[in-house]
Amino acid sequence: MTGLRILRNIRRAPCRSRHRRKYCPCTTRPHFAPARAIPKVSRPTRIGNNGGIVYDSPIYVPGHNGLVGSAIVRRLRADGVSRLLLRTHDELDLRRQTDVERFFAEQRPQYVFLAAAKVGGIEANRSHPAQFLRDNLQIQTNVIDAAYRHGTRKLLFLGSSCIYPRLAPQPIPEDSLLTGPLEPTNEWYAIAKIAGLKMCQAYRREFQFDAICAMPTNLYGPGDNFSLVDSHVLPALIRKCHEGKLRHAEAVEVWGSGTPRREFLHVDDLADACVFLMRQYSDEGPVNVGWGQDVSIAELARLVADTVGFEGELHFDRSKPDGTPRKLLDTSRLTALGWQPKIALHAGLASTYDWFRAHQEQLRR
Repeated sequence: MTGLRILRNIRRAPCRSRHRRKYCPCTTRPHFAPARAIPKVSRPTRIGNNGGIVYDSPIYVPGHNGLVGSAIVRRLRADGVSRLLLRTHDELDLRRQTDVERFFAEQRPQYVFLAAAKVGGIEANRSHPAQFLRDNLQIQTNVIDAAYRHGTRKLLFLGSSCIYPRLAPQPIPEDSLLTGPLEPTNEWYAIAKIAGLKMCQAYRREFQFDAICAMPTNLYGPGDNFSLVDSHVLPALIRKCHEGKLRHAEAVEVWGSGTPRREFLHVDDLADACVFLMRQYSDEGPVNVGWGQDVSIAELARLVADTVGFEGELHFDRSKPDGTPRKLLDTSRLTALGWQPKIALHAGLASTYDWFRAHQEQLRR
């Protein structure tokens, strides 16, 4: 009787080779597993069967309150998408695997724009390397795996241009990945993002899961983090120049020498590119998303000062790190697919400053 009771409490399960048979053809033996060990999941649509975005399907945007996620939500709503699945961090902590599993099992999103990430500037990366590595690995691993196993048709993973080597050829082509050492000031974040990209590629190869990867350049726009502690260079400059103007300051400080060159893309352009790629692209190779031109940090600082109306001096603190000497993406792959950005830097700065002034009370201090 004991043996019969044991057999009643277990069920047959597919082996790791995903055979759905009573006897595994690999071993010709019946194999068993505890009922709780095999979660019930949907079989995902295989690559090439999705036919672009079906707009009446549920679409999940992790990180929808952030810079990138909020822009993607704006873009989807402009297209008439109504079945958006949106959860705040308090409602769903993506670092907790069981919570993510429960969400995907209940909501069954068909498309996922994975915009959630722990992000920050040089000082934030330098001060919290463990958090940048741990949190991003947890978020992307939980979401990508749950999306695959619960039947998501297609997932777009957002990486970063910091995944490329510090001294990569300029403009940086996608095949520069893993060809040299990373920039030390953000290597923890970069390693996590490389792992996410490789996870998408591995799931395509082994499970035929339609996961694609976009690698955006430096971003800015409405919804950015304007904190002077952990923000990126452009929003920090906007806030410094704005506060300097209000104080009638003689000068504001700019980190570094001002010589590094950076490329900047308005986040609404990125959102448009993400929707375009979700519709048009299905391959394992990452796709760079950028403007195609760069400026020096000194040129950017002066452009920000002119936009804000700050008339004082710019003092460059050479004791602060510069980061990568130059970072300009080769966007020829995306251009060949038929997409190009629309928002020029001067126009984007003006609209971003207008948004900053209108939302000062809501911004992180």
